[in-house]
Amino acid sequence: MWCGSATSASNIGSDGAPSGAKPVVVKVGTSSGTDEGGVIDRSAVKKLAAEVAALRGAGHDVIVVSSGAVAAGVAALGLARRPSDIATLQAIAAAGQARLMRSWDDALAEHGLVPAQALLVPHDFVDRRQYLHARRTLTRLLALGAVPIVNENDAIASDDIRYGDNDRLAALVSHNIGAALLVLLTDLDGLYTADPRVTADAELIREVAADDPLLSIAAGGGGSGRGSGGMASKLEAARIASWSGVPTVIANASRSGVLAAAAAGEPVGTRFEARQRSLSARKLWIAFAAHAAGAIVVDDGARTALVERNTSLLPAGVVAVEGSFIDGDTVEVRSTDGTPFARGMVFVDAAQLRKVKGMQTRDLPDGVVHEVIHRDDLVVLPR
Repeated sequence: MWCGSATSASNIGSDGAPSGAKPVVVKVGTSSGTDEGGVIDRSAVKKLAAEVAALRGAGHDVIVVSSGAVAAGVAALGLARRPSDIATLQAIAAAGQARLMRSWDDALAEHGLVPAQALLVPHDFVDRRQYLHARRTLTRLLALGAVPIVNENDAIASDDIRYGDNDRLAALVSHNIGAALLVLLTDLDGLYTADPRVTADAELIREVAADDPLLSIAAGGGGSGRGSGGMASKLEAARIASWSGVPTVIANASRSGVLAAAAAGEPVGTRFEARQRSLSARKLWIAFAAHAAGAIVVDDGARTALVERNTSLLPAGVVAVEGSFIDGDTVEVRSTDGTPFARGMVFVDAAQLRKVKGMQTRDLPDGVVHEVIHRDDLVVLPR
């Protein structure tokens, strides 16, 4: 496989969550907002701004997650191609972000709307206080009638703890704000059975159920080459949103009325259903967004306890340790055949765990934590 009315200040709950209409989160990819040279395509942004305004007119609050800062920076600084080193990418993003916001400011102003820049980093979703602060800020902006324009704070994000692409960020924002819908706009009509640009008989997949195996496979990268995403990252974002209780639509940004159609539930692009059970923000980050610093291999007994009884992982169940992670890192948890089945934040570093793996709790040296991964910091991956 290839892969209501605007919220008022009085409708904001004590935890910062909107108690009225749920917003629609719209992710605009680099390929949808820039031309082939990476220059911001003002006509494309103008078209999308008009659709955002129409959605607002229909009673929906809207949050836009907009890519394109790096591509705009590359074009503005006259570089021949997108660089690969993180330091240059961060510098370029800083140069391009102002141009990206200016394009949204100009386009939304034609409809009497005010954009509000919101730059986020992964810590805003890992730390509970930052998570709530981000929610309060976004909700308050909506209450004031603004259109939040969200992007990763590329200029300061660490390579080890960055989102990596704005599809994933958009899904996390959808969870944070309790969105009614996530729309991922791209240069294709949706998810196909094969890459339609190279396979003539590729078919568009209209609907994907919450328990469909499509949500657990890897799609092809694809993409325009100007951004960091592709169909694989959109499928991953759909998984995150589904586990957040948010339905997702992947659709073509160039289609007329695409946002209104998606919000109305009309057959546009590919629609992914939401799961009834949703994960907390912290567990979403562990499961889908955090960089895995290593892996822990456990025996069959430990695997059964983790999957079926929701227990914590103890040293006794560990048979092997891979990588050089430290306390607080996220790691994969694998069965003895090498298959990853869970992820979690560790309470012990790799060097120490190698010394105590297989030990019963009563035999552990003094000062060694009894839980390798606490059950509150462990997520059994969806299959």
